[in-house]
Amino acid sequence: METRIKIQEVQPAAWKAMYGLSNYLNHTDLTKLQLELIKTRASQINGCAFCIDMHTKDALKNGETAQRIFLLNAWNETDLFTDEEKVLLAITEEITLISKNGLTTKTYNQAKLYFSEEVIAQIIMTVVIINSWNRIAISTQMPVEI
Repeated sequence: METRIKIQEVQPAAWKAMYGLSNYLNHTDLTKLQLELIKTRASQINGCAFCIDMHTKDALKNGETAQRIFLLNAWNETDLFTDEEKVLLAITEEITLISKNGLTTKTYNQAKLYFSEEVIAQIIMTVVIINSWNRIAISTQMPVEI
């Protein structure tokens, strides 16, 4: 891979602001596993190797199982995920693939069965920030650490 800019060096204030939002979201009502499901699934959709590597490792450290990670891209075809997690993953996919339909009314209404408005907002912001990180990592070709 070619060497590209390191945004954290060229635009440190912007990088710090991104980390500020990420840090805030890591201390909300979402569990560590919920956060890692969102981050991993969005990163899979976006094809961000750097973020997939990071967030699957973090998920495992926080108690996620390898089997669920292996099946995350087929979450809607298995009973390994709870109904609440399936709604969380549907939100993640619909926002990540915003050009298709965005967050549908059906999924939003399902989310209200499991989450408060505050938590729905936290989910949306988590999807937004990981999509931003994916775009930075892919655009700057951040390497996967071996």
